[in-house]
Amino acid sequence: MRSSDGFFYEGEVFYPFQDMLFNALLSFTFMFLVAFMLINPTDTEKKTDPKAEFLITATWPDNHPDDIDLYVQDPLGGTVWYHQKDAGLMHLDRDDRGNYRDTIAMRNEAGGTDRIRSPINQETVTLRGFIPGEYIVNVHQYLATSRDELVPVSVTVEKLNPTVSIIHYATLHMVGKREETVIRFTLDERGEVTGTGTEFKRLVRR
Repeated sequence: MRSSDGFFYEGEVFYPFQDMLFNALLSFTFMFLVAFMLINPTDTEKKTDPKAEFLITATWPDNHPDDIDLYVQDPLGGTVWYHQKDAGLMHLDRDDRGNYRDTIAMRNEAGGTDRIRSPINQETVTLRGFIPGEYIVNVHQYLATSRDELVPVSVTVEKLNPTVSIIHYATLHMVGKREETVIRFTLDERGEVTGTGTEFKRLVRR
């Protein structure tokens, strides 16, 4: 051992190799931790921001084969639909095509194939922010498996902040590949609804 005056005396054992090994191990551990922090993203980088101001939802009967499309136009004329899923502050979350691609095949333990089916028919549009002015919400029956069958399509427009409130709810009965204006609503600069209407405006691009 080293005495208080900094010298080693006879009979005392000194292991310089152990000291060097300990210091090397400590340095390696420190460098590993620094490298790990640099390559591993922080929690804030991993998270996505789910914030939305408005949610527009269209649903129709489970397992129904028809393809119903949601169209939403903002005050600047931007329109979200299945070929334009982002426009301004709006986003079409999913293009639901009825029964099409609602079934996936998975291999089971016995070596066979299991088919998993999602019965839900739903399209949603989120508004991550808002622009003052008029918004127009249309539904279009893109694929009608029967010319005479009425398909009930329910559309909900919700304002999410500061609390959830329903701006509009309606059920339309679609038939024969028709397009309908569900609701036209006007927002002020605070995001409050100042007017509504249902006058038809074509949004489908042919």
